[in-house]
Amino acid sequence: MLLGCIGDDFTGSSDLANTLVKGGMATTQYCGIPQGKADADVEAGVVALKTRSVPVEEAVTQSLQALEWLKEQGCRQFFFKYCSTFDSTKAGNIGPVAEALSKALGASQVIVCPAFPGAGRTIYQGHLFVGDRLLNESGMEAHPLTPMTDPDIRRWLQYQTALSVGLVPFSDVRRGAEAIAEAMRRQDQAGHKLLVVDALQNEDLFAIGEAAADLPLITGGSGVALGLPENFRRKGLIGNRQVAWQGIDGPGAVLSGSCSRATRGQVAHYRANHPALEIDADALMAGDMTVAKASAWLAENLAAEPLVFSSAEPEVVGKAQQKYGLGELAHRIETFFAELAAEARRHGVRRLVSAGGETSGAVVQGLACEALQVGPEIDPGVPMLRVGGQDFGLALKSGNFGAEDFFAKALGMLKGTAG
Repeated sequence: MLLGCIGDDFTGSSDLANTLVKGGMATTQYCGIPQGKADADVEAGVVALKTRSVPVEEAVTQSLQALEWLKEQGCRQFFFKYCSTFDSTKAGNIGPVAEALSKALGASQVIVCPAFPGAGRTIYQGHLFVGDRLLNESGMEAHPLTPMTDPDIRRWLQYQTALSVGLVPFSDVRRGAEAIAEAMRRQDQAGHKLLVVDALQNEDLFAIGEAAADLPLITGGSGVALGLPENFRRKGLIGNRQVAWQGIDGPGAVLSGSCSRATRGQVAHYRANHPALEIDADALMAGDMTVAKASAWLAENLAAEPLVFSSAEPEVVGKAQQKYGLGELAHRIETFFAELAAEARRHGVRRLVSAGGETSGAVVQGLACEALQVGPEIDPGVPMLRVGGQDFGLALKSGNFGAEDFFAKALGMLKGTAG
């Protein structure tokens, strides 16, 4: 294994794995920290954790444990993957984890670049944009767990870490890899260790990747990994692997817990032609909606590729959080989807689409997956996944990813058809 990656959620990890596969690297996504050794032919390993919203100390501990396993596999470079909307609070967890990993690796310069132009995420003068809106005007300011109220990534990150945060501006990035490397050296001399790097297009990300060829640690969204496979290829360490996908027969279903704008639009589009069951927070907390009831409904509608969702409007979610407590409500919803995913497989589901980072983490844990084989891309940032050793396909979608028709398209592609 050459490149060792640590993801703070499951959808982001599959997004990164997707990028590396497209770059020609033999990539496996691991669901949690593996117990044994990686297969000998794995060139990039992505350890998917569920650490985005856990207490800081727990996130740091798990990330360091993942780092140790990846080091044991012989990795030469490491990547800490977080969301392209920098999902975090003022307390963390991005800053504390990045700081801990950098200290463990002795890294003096660490790139911080959540940009993903293909999904509309760009960074200019250290400010993160979603499309033509600043991050705090994009809907992320209403995120139920990590509301992003400041688009200045330098400032937001500095709240989270004792390391000094600097900037490599677009004026340097636009001049290519050598200029980026020189700007990083200047920032290092100024005492800055975590370096936010501007990026407006994929060409910028390839240049950043080239500049980072010899850095022990890189952090960011999947976009900044675009240039990493070529670094290993230049050194003659990898070839150019091509991924084949064999369709999976059997029933399909969709589970959606994300409340993002994109996912709510996907839910509305899909339920117009498919049976849908909404999981109301009050009914769930009161015990009126149970996994057993949802499982029975799922079984009755299995032939029509049903949807079970809790993707409510932000104001509805906010009221429910105030009523029941953010942590308790989130735990109940995640537990519900984890158990329902297991029930879906018991009913014969073989193709499952999950929307939302926390939901997808719960789904993968409910299915007790150990490793996922990464297939072709469905929409930017979302690959097809096959559970290792099983005839079972998954699509794990971050909340804001995917076109309006994503659910039907994903189920179709998992089957081997256009969707």
